[in-house]
Amino acid sequence: MASASCLSLLVLVVMASAASAQLSSTFYDTSCPNALSTIKSAVTAAVSSEPRMGASLVRLHFHDCFVDGCDGSVLLADTGSFVGEQGAAPNAGSIRGMNVIDNIKTQVEAVCKQTVSCADILAVAARDSVVALGGPTWTVLLGRRDSTTASKTNAQNDLPPPSFDLQNLTTAFANKQLSVTDMVALSGAHTIGQAQCLNFRDRLYNETNIDTAFATSLKANCPRPTGSGDGSLAPLDTTTPNAFDNAYYTNLLSQKGLLHSDQVLFNGGSTDNTVRNFASSAAAFSSAFATAMVNMGNIAPKTGTQGQIRLACSKVNS
Repeated sequence: MASASCLSLLVLVVMASAASAQLSSTFYDTSCPNALSTIKSAVTAAVSSEPRMGASLVRLHFHDCFVDGCDGSVLLADTGSFVGEQGAAPNAGSIRGMNVIDNIKTQVEAVCKQTVSCADILAVAARDSVVALGGPTWTVLLGRRDSTTASKTNAQNDLPPPSFDLQNLTTAFANKQLSVTDMVALSGAHTIGQAQCLNFRDRLYNETNIDTAFATSLKANCPRPTGSGDGSLAPLDTTTPNAFDNAYYTNLLSQKGLLHSDQVLFNGGSTDNTVRNFASSAAAFSSAFATAMVNMGNIAPKTGTQGQIRLACSKVNS
């Protein structure tokens, strides 16, 4: 009996790892050899005209993968008969870059009809965005297929909000089979991009582990009363807002993390040493970030005959 249960456990483990094992860096080498270069040139152009778009595209991939796996579900727009993920609290009024992905999809479709998934475009665009802003590169594994469904509920529940403490963050990432090191490294994507006042107001006015001059400089555009200046933007990394580097961690050492969920990574807890390591070594951060992005890209992909290859990223094939 014991051997039978061991065998069934082994089968489960093998099945779980099979999905990511089906992803391959050479997936489109024959079926669409120009896919990656087409995506790269489009991303480079988009980020060149608006550097913030690089952060937006990385965030799209993150918000895709954390909700039922990296399956392009975040891109599905609401219709009269379909409720997607874009209206969920973590996405509503902040998720952006879908137009850039739509544009890339159109260009890729022109080269290879119904071959490259929207989920894969997101994964590649995230890597190309980081590179365009001076960050590390990595080999993107490919072969994800697109979902035919989306879940607003899972988007509400699975995407970690900026109010999370270290334990909540650790659990949220562990639930997606990501380690604490992966979590600290992925948080380093906040070396680029901006956040809205409503997401850091509490930190400015109610927290003590924040540099006084830093807080004061932000208060002018983010007044205390709720509803005033809610959408005002501030860079997540004030030092080098449009450069993908390790300054995010240096900022944390001097209590200049913009979000509560940023500063909790360096606040006398178990991740302090990892933050110190990344602050002192750009190479250590780059390596850990690349590894973590591959790990995140491996979250529950649909492969083989699962899902579909969407013709347009915003809607399921009719």
